[in-house]
Amino acid sequence: MNNLKVGITGGIGTGKSTIAKVFEVLGVPVFYADAAAKLAMNTDPELRSSLINSFGAQAFFEDGTLNRKFISAIVFNDDQQLRMLNSLVHPAVFRAFDVWAEAHKEAPYVLKEAALLFESGSYKTFDHTILVKSSQELRIQRVMRRDNVSAEQVKLRIKRQLPDEEKEKLADFVIINDEQQLIIPQVLKLHELFLKKA
Repeated sequence: MNNLKVGITGGIGTGKSTIAKVFEVLGVPVFYADAAAKLAMNTDPELRSSLINSFGAQAFFEDGTLNRKFISAIVFNDDQQLRMLNSLVHPAVFRAFDVWAEAHKEAPYVLKEAALLFESGSYKTFDHTILVKSSQELRIQRVMRRDNVSAEQVKLRIKRQLPDEEKEKLADFVIINDEQQLIIPQVLKLHELFLKKA
């Protein structure tokens, strides 16, 4: 029997990883797409050769590890290059998730935490999706603290992501992470619901 697959997403600084960790504490296996993407860029042979074909041999250091600074510099201000990078990385992450989900099929449901759940189209492969929301002011403060960047830099990153209004139309459930409403009851409510559905 296949388990229920739930995707969780949210814009930068909404705290989606924090929410995913709460589910983890409840014993739910969580797949972190960002970490999987980093791993795939270093270990997936198909992806590695695509990256070299697209960005050149400089995409990797001599020891075989990804030259993140080099790739970031190319894609940061070029939406076309960023789209190309995502189109190479997403299929590798999907493959990694399928293998991982198969390894956790004894769990009633699994969670995939991904920043680009809706943008990549992968939300269509999930039974349910959760959007984590916070106010823009709070998101800016969190990212400034976390990444040691200016408010302007954070606003630029937010602007490059799909707006919450668009994401909300596609999401089945919303968790508000505004430091006013309690997170645990919101997570528990969904956890009970997914266990029933599973």
